[in-house]
Amino acid sequence: MLNYQTPLDLAFHALGDPTRRAMVERLSRGPASVSELAKPLAVSLPAVMQHLQVLESSGLVRSEKVGRVRTCRVEPKALSIVEEWVARRRASWERQLDRLGDYLAKTKDQPENGSDT
Repeated sequence: MLNYQTPLDLAFHALGDPTRRAMVERLSRGPASVSELAKPLAVSLPAVMQHLQVLESSGLVRSEKVGRVRTCRVEPKALSIVEEWVARRRASWERQLDRLGDYLAKTKDQPENGSDT
């Protein structure tokens, strides 16, 4: 198994699973108890707890137990690390596509090499 070390690695590992993404999506609307998180999922409560452990280890989710209820909430700072990484990649991709568009616009009216017809 890979050894995830940076916050970004941990976040992508945690978000790599559709069940965990669904849990983060639900928590983005506000805090929820573990049982509220588990209700719409087609997995057992112990599996939900394992997914929560991965999310908490990544820093994407925080939880606290009051009495018998464990309440979870999303950690916006950890999500911002992922958002910033994606934004930097998007800017690079857009620059490359802009250069390709410029090149295609310049060569659009030039005849193709090797066509003698």
